[in-house]
Amino acid sequence: MSEREIPEQYLEGYAEILTEVAATGRRLTRDELVSRRALGEQAAEAGFGLRSLVIAHLEAARGAWPARGTDAADGALAAVQQAVDAFAEGYERAQRLAVRQEEAARREFIDDLLYGRSDLGRLAERAERFGLRLSHEHAVAVARGPVAYEEGDPVPRQVERALIARFGNRSILLTTKDGRLLCIAPGHQQEVLIHFAKQAHAATDGGQVALGRPQPGPGGVVQSYEEALNALEIAERLDMDDPVLRASDLLVYPVLARDRQAMADLVHNTLGPLTEARGGAGPLLDTLTAYFDSGCVAAEAARRLSLSVRALTYRLERIHRLTGADPGDPAHRYMLQTAVIGARLLDWPDAAVA
Repeated sequence: MSEREIPEQYLEGYAEILTEVAATGRRLTRDELVSRRALGEQAAEAGFGLRSLVIAHLEAARGAWPARGTDAADGALAAVQQAVDAFAEGYERAQRLAVRQEEAARREFIDDLLYGRSDLGRLAERAERFGLRLSHEHAVAVARGPVAYEEGDPVPRQVERALIARFGNRSILLTTKDGRLLCIAPGHQQEVLIHFAKQAHAATDGGQVALGRPQPGPGGVVQSYEEALNALEIAERLDMDDPVLRASDLLVYPVLARDRQAMADLVHNTLGPLTEARGGAGPLLDTLTAYFDSGCVAAEAARRLSLSVRALTYRLERIHRLTGADPGDPAHRYMLQTAVIGARLLDWPDAAVA
């Protein structure tokens, strides 16, 4: 059907209304306006464009236009305005309803996708409607900023415009979840997630972005999403301020935290004696953290802690005396560093470790 081929049913009674109005000078009745709105809704639901529908009304008006004088023409023109306005109102109402229904369906799909709550086969079918082919690999990037974001907010719209401007629609799904920005893209298109990370970092005024690993199949999206969330959680616990975190670079931390009891035992047995120090374990734990994070370079660790190298060396010696493990000895370093990571993951010594 071409753009101008509008079925007569959407113009039903229109010519008759114009003819009567031109003859009597009256305005459209309430019932006539209601009928125009109803036809506008029906045309919208049938998928016809508003431009084509308006053109069809104007063509019908030309066919029924009075030739008796200015007064009749003015009345007919007023009737055209009323009729088209009512028709467009109904059309827009149907469009708004369709948009709300589409938004609800999209949100339900995203929730099911990220929580894995739906039948995978049915989920894959629904995904195609939103441009995703779940039989392929997908990866998820998650961005958090200083505030929570919802779809339609300026920040998500800004990031979405930047992605579409560069990549078009290329099977990308951008959304929000629990106040964070999410980007789901095919696993082989890592450039999409990198660009998302760059744009999200800027749009959120320095927010942090985590990239999950590409995962295959309908359940791959939720796996990659959970990896990205875990990366953000680890970064928060370990005070990592990197703008972009890759889950693939942080795999050691979930491994270490998997056996919580074993990790708690390591922390307690290795670092427990630090609690006997004046001022508690906190300053000495910070010393070990800075020392290991700086590659065991005393001068750099001292700079990070705003200490002299001599003061840092004293602290390291104190740790050696209390724990029996020397941070400068390669044989002891791995155990100490692993215990320090465990302490940060378990929030020790602030939280009790059982």
